Amino acid sequence: MTEQQEFILAQLGFRFGINGPHAARTMMLDDLRLLLAHTAETARRTDYAEAIIAGNVLGKATKKARELALRHLGTLYGLDDANPVFRALRRLWHNNAAAQPMLALLAALARDPLLRASEKFMLGLPVGGLVAREDVEAFLERTFPDRFSPSSLKSFAQNVAGTWTAAGVLAGHRRKLRTTPAGTAEATAMALLLGHLQGRSGQRLFNSEWISVLCSSPDELIALTNSASHRGLLVFMNAGGVKEVRFPGYLTPEEERIRQEVSHVI
Repeated sequence: MTEQQEFILAQLGFRFGINGPHAARTMMLDDLRLLLAHTAETARRTDYAEAIIAGNVLGKATKKARELALRHLGTLYGLDDANPVFRALRRLWHNNAAAQPMLALLAALARDPLLRASEKFMLGLPVGGLVAREDVEAFLERTFPDRFSPSSLKSFAQNVAGTWTAAGVLAGHRRKLRTTPAGTAEATAMALLLGHLQGRSGQRLFNSEWISVLCSSPDELIALTNSASHRGLLVFMNAGGVKEVRFPGYLTPEEERIRQEVSHVI
């Protein structure tokens, strides 16, 4: 991806670079659930900061821990209504608790380059196969050569595996296995929207890396998209092999202009 492409996509909520929270944290699903349960859907970044720092809704023992949690959650998810990725996450979040792990994973993948680098490795593992921590460490060492000390690499691998486990792509505590997460209409809508933000349309929306994360078969994907459409999460038309997906109300006019600019660049 070129610098110009990254610059445009960053305006739509994506993050790029070489750093990310997964060097120190998982995707913090439990903390995210607590925060969104105790703040209004209309909350602004200052409201989330006040809830975490002053209100201590996450139950952290020290102010330093609260500040770190705010920083990491802000990096992972944006925590800002002006961010299209976070705004979509927030819009879909309370519709279905079962969809929350995958919604969080999709948003975190859009915003943490370190986690995103692990996607092909995790999704390339055979379903039912054993996932050893040492294999994850070896992959991350090849991907980021000489960047992490042995102890930091171990922590990084544990955080990455922990996130994929929380999302249902892996299962188990010490002995992890590659599994297939249950599909939901909300996660499908989120994955399609992320592809839409990247300038995709029509059938190309159903072939994106975001759709791959869902681990759904083509037939399941169409059924879930239809379900999302029936529930008003998006608009889906599928006739004669031609697919059209629209996302009314998700983007501001300026964001739609930027999205159209992306489609001409990518």
